[in-house]
Amino acid sequence: MASNMEVFCEILIAILLPPLGVCLKRGCCTLEFLICLVLTILGYIPGIIYAIYVIVFQSREGETQDYAPLNSA
Repeated sequence: MASNMEVFCEILIAILLPPLGVCLKRGCCTLEFLICLVLTILGYIPGIIYAIYVIVFQSREGETQDYAPLNSA
C-alpha cells in the first residue's frame, strides 16, 4: 500500500505533466498512458482529471485482484 506522501507526490506530478504521472504509476506502453496522452493533447484539464483517476482509483482496484496464469491446470 502506498503511503500518503507517495500518493501526494504522484498527484502533484500528474497535475504538472499528466502523462508522466500515469507513466510512473502504470508504465509507458499501457492503454492508460495512451489515453492520458491523447486527452492531454486534446485538452490539458481532461488529461489531469484522467491521470488523477488512474493514480488514485485504479491503483486501489489493482492491489486486491489476483490473476491466475492462463495455462494453469
